[in-house]
Amino acid sequence: MRKLVVTENMTLDGVIDASEGWFAPAGDADQSDLNAALREQAEAADALLLGRVTFEEFRGYWPLQTDDETGVTEYLNNVSKYVVSSTMKDPEWERSSVLSGDLEHNVRELKAKAGKDIVATGSITLVHELISLGLVDEYRLFVYPVVLGRGARLFENMTNVPKLKLVGSRRFRSGVVLTSYSTDG
Repeated sequence: MRKLVVTENMTLDGVIDASEGWFAPAGDADQSDLNAALREQAEAADALLLGRVTFEEFRGYWPLQTDDETGVTEYLNNVSKYVVSSTMKDPEWERSSVLSGDLEHNVRELKAKAGKDIVATGSITLVHELISLGLVDEYRLFVYPVVLGRGARLFENMTNVPKLKLVGSRRFRSGVVLTSYSTDG
């Protein structure tokens, strides 16, 4: 069975809402080690699960990038993308499918298919639903050395938070730290 992995960029105080402008993937620091980690994760996944808003933001940005040295553009253009939406009919991006209807059923079907990891990123409303349904197998959290004090959090108002087991951590030159946790069960 495939794993559903939630990958999020977050501040030190747990904020994952990037609308405050804290998240600067390009930054000033050498990020070659961080980019290598992103490529490793991309190689371990063959499916991307997104909510409609994040999907539309990605679709409006990434396919237009021509000088991306991180490999993100190539990955996103080639990976199978699943957008959860009750209103979208045509995703208008190659290798994209719309999932509508029962989220738990749809995700369990995806996980049951042969393949590599399924990654959910951004998409906070969707991720909160996946957590509450107990569908997440692993969390990979890129923690940026920034404190905001306000904003949407990954485990905000959660009552069904699973027991987590640290399975890895990695520090990057930029000050970002990747922590990986598996769910217990």
